[in-house]
Amino acid sequence: MRFTETSLPGVLVIEPDVFKDDRGFFMETFHQRKYGDAGIDRIFVQDNYSHSKRCTLRGLHYQLINAQAKLVYVITGEIFDVAVDIRQGSPTFGQWAGTVLSAENKRQIFVPEGFAHGFCVLSETADVIYKCSDLYAPGDEYGISWADQTIGIDWPIEAPVVSNKDTQNPSLSGVPKGLLPVYKRT
Repeated sequence: MRFTETSLPGVLVIEPDVFKDDRGFFMETFHQRKYGDAGIDRIFVQDNYSHSKRCTLRGLHYQLINAQAKLVYVITGEIFDVAVDIRQGSPTFGQWAGTVLSAENKRQIFVPEGFAHGFCVLSETADVIYKCSDLYAPGDEYGISWADQTIGIDWPIEAPVVSNKDTQNPSLSGVPKGLLPVYKRT
């Protein structure tokens, strides 16, 4: 199993060991000790499943009080997954990292608390699973515009299909300071 740090400290791409034979394959999608040894020491309390069509773009989402770390992977199809550092005072504030996750490459991405998260679908459909370190709290749901020019995410699709709710998300500079997480030096 390989854990690779992205350009954003704490955001990791994970390449699990996959054991293939003539019957198919086997892999661990999570192993508390192995992930903990790599710095992913969260207790995951909720699993989510998303099914989306080609060019669907979901995000960029975050929770503030019930902040969620996420471990994301794809079981069918292919997505471009993105994390954006939105922690006030962070040396990488407003920067993003992205990676392709697919059923084929079996990669995962770990997105810590304090980052906005989103993805777009590159295949005909995609089934995405993500583990969360806190429960979803509807009154604590926030978003950043997926098209924020200052962040400048290079989404690999044209004409994304976005929910009405996500089209209303402000740019990062338009979010009141009290609604952004604060960077904590470790």
